[in-house]
Amino acid sequence: MHIMTVKQLGVWAILLWPYLLTVSIPLDCREEQSSLSRCPSISQEKLLDRVIQHAELIYRVSEESCSLFEEMFVPFPLQLQRNQAGYACITKALPIPSSKSEIQQISDKWLLHSVLMLVQSWIEPLVYLQTTMDRYDGAPEMLLNKTKWVSEKLISLEQGVVVLIKKMLDEGMMTTTYSEQGLFQYDVPPEMLESVMRDYTILSCFKKDAHKMEILLKLLKCRQTDTYNCA
Repeated sequence: MHIMTVKQLGVWAILLWPYLLTVSIPLDCREEQSSLSRCPSISQEKLLDRVIQHAELIYRVSEESCSLFEEMFVPFPLQLQRNQAGYACITKALPIPSSKSEIQQISDKWLLHSVLMLVQSWIEPLVYLQTTMDRYDGAPEMLLNKTKWVSEKLISLEQGVVVLIKKMLDEGMMTTTYSEQGLFQYDVPPEMLESVMRDYTILSCFKKDAHKMEILLKLLKCRQTDTYNCA
């Protein structure tokens, strides 16, 4: 049995990366309606499927970005240091259900609002992450491209979730924005080591929250089709 080396896997990832971007299904329905805020032609079921596919891909790419950053810039002792220091994620203060029992008890409305809170809280930190990574010596182009792609797709996911809220709940457009203001501060440029650990924390926490977004959206999908058997 032939086992590919890390270097070979990296080569395949670089070759397949453009393909993954081109085959990903667009989230919005601009081809059917010029305004993303309405999208009357697309069904609620189809829109939810697109939102889930978008969230899945964002999580997958965030996982790849975190692993690549870790391999390039974070030696194992620093990984242990981060785990032992207990760096808090910026979304820890948000009222997002975490336990299985809490998630099972919340309504479809709160599921969607939880996803929206997470998405909106990460938009600015990911923009900041792009600016700091541009200053890294030897940062691979693929890592920079992945970070930029996730940042752009997160905005698209936000739009899709907002439209889904309007369709499913017959509400007006969401006016509440759950900003990272007060949670995420980056006025003073940190020292290099601190910057590496901070960026590593951002990537790790975003990966965790991206997975949570995917889980919540899939639970919502399950509730639409099989109300009594959704874990």
